[in-house]
Parts: sequence; C-alpha cells; structure tokens
Amino acid sequence: MTATANSENLRKSWGWMAFLAVVSLIGGVLALVNPFAATLAATLMAGWFFMLLGGLQVIQSFQVQGWGGFLWALLFGVLSLLVGISLVFNPLAGMVSLTLLVAVLLLVTGAIKVFYAFALRPVTGWGWVLVSGILSIVLAVFIFTNFPYAAGTVLGIFLAVELISNGVLFLFIALGLRQL
Repeated sequence: MTATANSENLRKSWGWMAFLAVVSLIGGVLALVNPFAATLAATLMAGWFFMLLGGLQVIQSFQVQGWGGFLWALLFGVLSLLVGISLVFNPLAGMVSLTLLVAVLLLVTGAIKVFYAFALRPVTGWGWVLVSGILSIVLAVFIFTNFPYAAGTVLGIFLAVELISNGVLFLFIALGLRQL
C-alpha cells in the first residue's frame, strides 16, 4: 500500500478517534461526578479480570501437566481466581486492598523517580522527573493519611483523570488525522 493510501485511510479514521474521545471524556466526567461508583466499578472489573485470568491459567496448566512448572502454573491460576472471586463478592474490602496497593506502588515508584532524577541531574529535563517523583510520593502520602476513607474514592478519581486525559489525547489525534 502506498503512503498516500495509508494517509487517506488514517484521515478517514478521524471520526472513530473523535468518537473514542467523546466516550472517554463522558466516562471521565461521570467518574468525577461519582467517584465511589467509579471505584466500585473499577474494583468489580478488576475482579472479573482476575477471575478470567485465573480460570484460563488453571485450564492452561492442565494442558501442560507433565511440565515441571505445572504446579506453579496451577498455583498462579488458583490464586488469581481467588483474588478475582474475593474482589467480585466483597468489592468494598477489595476497594480497600486495591487502594492500599496503589498507595504502595505510588510511594515506591515515586521514590525511584526521585533517585533517578538525581542520577539524571546533568541531563536537561531531569527536574520534570523529580517533580513526577515528588507528585507520586505526595499522592501516596495523601492516600495513607486518609486511609481507609480514601478507598471509597481514590480509584474512581484516578480512573476519571485517566479517562479524561485519554479523551483529550484522542481528541487531539482525531483533529490531527482530520487534517491529513
């Protein structure tokens, strides 16, 4: 296919990208309006995903039963399945667990980014890495200091921010594709 044909196909796809932008922006605004519902939805989606992943892993492990790693594959599948069942059938406790996990991840990645920023110090832009690391640490501290109450809203707010930022990104891509 020629470059002109590829450009034409890309240009024609701008409408779909604009549609994705609108859906993502609407979802983000709805998540901001009711962060508890968004947190609950994210927890349930994670639970169903873990159940699917665990079930598939259990099935796959029995297909390679003679393999030396069979037991580990089976154990991974069963644990994933149990995590999923726990999240789906007790989503409030799941929200607490997932929020705690997010706080720990933010703290660890924030600390790593801060150390990485100082290692990058002679490189232009190292300050942005430092700002990102500090922001991650501040978010983690915010979650920990408001825990467990933050568990009801934090994941929903993060989901809203992600959906809105994706919506803006998709919108700019759509406008760029339209200009091709």
